Parts: sequence; structure tokens; C-alpha cells
Amino acid sequence: MTAHGPVLLVLGDSLAFHGPQRPEPADDPRLWPNVAAAALGARAEIVAGTGWTARHAWHALTSDPRVWAVLPSVDALVLGVGGMDTLPSPLPTALRELIPVLRPERLRRRARAAYLRAQPVLAGAFAAVLPGGGPVALPPRLTVQYLDRCRRAVLAVRPGLPVVAVVPPPHRAECYASVHPGRAPAERATRAWAQACGVALLDLPALVTDHVLGGHGNPDGMHWGWEAHAAVGEACAGLLGGS
Repeated sequence: MTAHGPVLLVLGDSLAFHGPQRPEPADDPRLWPNVAAAALGARAEIVAGTGWTARHAWHALTSDPRVWAVLPSVDALVLGVGGMDTLPSPLPTALRELIPVLRPERLRRRARAAYLRAQPVLAGAFAAVLPGGGPVALPPRLTVQYLDRCRRAVLAVRPGLPVVAVVPPPHRAECYASVHPGRAPAERATRAWAQACGVALLDLPALVTDHVLGGHGNPDGMHWGWEAHAAVGEACAGLLGGS
């Protein structure tokens, strides 16, 4: 443990910092990483971004000097990514990520509007007719590859560190036509990898499915209310030895 208490490094997506109405500051005590850290008498270092996949987490781990600074004092690693990897991606992910840099502004606005109109229509159509439901943001084999890169990199600095990953959660987001054919294959791949590598799994579907599909979370159909944040944080703490 560090002189200032244990440190929980959470590599996450927007579920790590988005509440029932909006994104929240990373130090909001209601967010699930902070709930977990508080239960452990620790503090959480949340490194996360909107739409982040396991590949984004790997890039943050290798490219963000703020992460390098905290690594020597980390006492547990939570890989809270993988859920966004499973979302339908009827248009290439690279296209979506290039929209913010388009110029002039008028072109950028039109491209974003066109993308948002097309996404639910194509996601629903692909899920109905294509084998496997069509492309996802990141295929399961790549998700587990990047998760394992993160695990091995952190353990190289902090051998023996406990590692927790997450089972991809459900959604009911209209922007994806409420379809989610990629979740089940990703869950199978994640569970197989975790078992092979001795990684503990935070079972998000068991914790949040009723909450999300019952409409108790954010109106976007993807992010959670505080009740779910509390349940996930407490479960995470339990996996790491909390009471």
C-alpha cells in the first residue's frame, strides 16, 4: 500500500463517469469506481473516455504520462472497458472518430448529422440480415487482445497486482436501434480470457440488466442511474477483498 492509502486504477469508458443525467467530474463519490475505492479505503484514479474500447485503454496506458505517474503506486487494476466494443458499428469506427476534425464547421455538422441518422437504421438492418448481426466497434478477439496487453503491461510494473475486468453490459439505446448482437460473443471471449489468465470478472449484466432494460438509468438507454453505480461499485470492492 502507498503512503496515502491504496490506489485503484480504473481504465474505463463513459460508464465510469456518466450518471443518470450527464457526465460527472471524475471525483464524484457516486460514480462506481469511487464507490468501490471508498469501500476499500482507497482512492480511484479514473482514466476513461466517451466511447472508449479496450484499444483506447491500451493507448492511454502507453501514451498518457499521467498514467505512467500513478502506475508505481497502483494497488489494483480494473479494466472497465469492453462494453463499447460490443456496440453495433454499421459505419466504420474510424469514420466516426474523424468527424470532429473535419473542416469547415458546416461540413462537420452535416457529417455528424448524417452519421447519427444512418447509425440506428443500419444497425437495425444489419442485425436482422447479416451473420452475427453485422460489425461491432471492436471484434471480441481484439478486445481480449488489448485487455491482455493492458494486464501484462501493468503487471510488469506491479507484479502480483489483483486485476478485475468486466463482462459487457446490456443497453437499450435508440441510437443503436436497441440491438446488441455483439454482446454475447464478446461475453464468451471475455470469460474465456479471464479464466485463462486468472482475472476476476465483474458481472455487469447480472448487476445492471434490470436497471437498464427497465428504463431506470439514463434516458439514453446506455448509461446508469446512481442505484446501478452503487451496486457495481460494491460488487467491484467485493472482488478486491472489501467487506
